Amino acid sequence: EVQFVESGGGLVQAGGSLRVSCAASGFYFDEYVIAWFRQAPGKEREGVSCISGYDGSTYYGESVKGRFTISSDKAKSTVYLQMNSLKPEDTAAYYCVARATRSCAVTMMGPMSYLEGWGQGTLVTVSS
Repeated sequence: EVQFVESGGGLVQAGGSLRVSCAASGFYFDEYVIAWFRQAPGKEREGVSCISGYDGSTYYGESVKGRFTISSDKAKSTVYLQMNSLKPEDTAAYYCVARATRSCAVTMMGPMSYLEGWGQGTLVTVSS
């Protein structure tokens, strides 16, 4: 069973930085892509970023491109999301999910029903 434990969220001022992490278990890293999604109060879930366990390729949503960086440590089965130049509109619960594919584009654009491992998430609050 695909499982994630997210951590690292907190309160930060606009313009600040934060790094969130998710520890993965229950699947073979190299055969999946792992993505960060977020959900703000009253809004739909939004794909933020993705990394392929197969080749390390990455994908970023337009709203975070140039500000966020995704990375992974396969030895630790952990994926990180470094968030810089944070804005109040980045306030949301951040979740890691996985899909058994090699393509981040397929993962980020496809149905959410294919995403596995929705956990508790980690809350990021950006104050203005």
